[in-house]
Amino acid sequence: MGQKVNPISFRLQVHKNWDSRWFAGKKDFAAWLAEDIKIRELIEKRFESRPTIDRIEIERSANLVTITIHTAKAGVVIGRGGAGVTELKNAIEKIVGGPVRINIEEVKRPELAAKLVAENIARQLERRINFRRAIKMAAQNTMNAGAKGIRIQVSGRLNNAEMARREKVSEGSVPLHTLRADIDFHTARAQMPNGGGIVGIKVWINKGERSDA
Repeated sequence: MGQKVNPISFRLQVHKNWDSRWFAGKKDFAAWLAEDIKIRELIEKRFESRPTIDRIEIERSANLVTITIHTAKAGVVIGRGGAGVTELKNAIEKIVGGPVRINIEEVKRPELAAKLVAENIARQLERRINFRRAIKMAAQNTMNAGAKGIRIQVSGRLNNAEMARREKVSEGSVPLHTLRADIDFHTARAQMPNGGGIVGIKVWINKGERSDA
């Protein structure tokens, strides 16, 4: 059996950091972890119609929860006159039961964010766009944005076939065992129409080697 490690957790403390950063005793740990999951689900659900959220970072201090949302479309998250952020802040404060600060950071090149690429392919497949065209276009756009390499894998009942299968496309180099290589990885699921089941999408993007690793 293949023994595969998530490329992001493999590089933690080398040049990547945790998305939830806090320490808790036995008394608080389970409650805070459940809160983090609820916060992420709330934010993702609010913007699920169009893939704009890349990463959600949560930091906790003594009496403040700081949430940093990395998004491709900051205007969509902020809303008209900041109404979107205020509404989101109020909803999260109900979950946490305390003060919350929300920071919005814009992702300059969404083509280099594995999560956004994977979710974009998933939305295209749900709209019945041919899977080969979708993954080739995504790979080409990522390479044009300056990536050193990309690998995309889709698996399931592709094109409503009777038998599930796996297809992949690869451009450039994606060295998964080179810790210096800045590899972004994410998975997404597409719910196919007409009882086509679920198609899984995996995306690996090599952004180049990090000098600080």
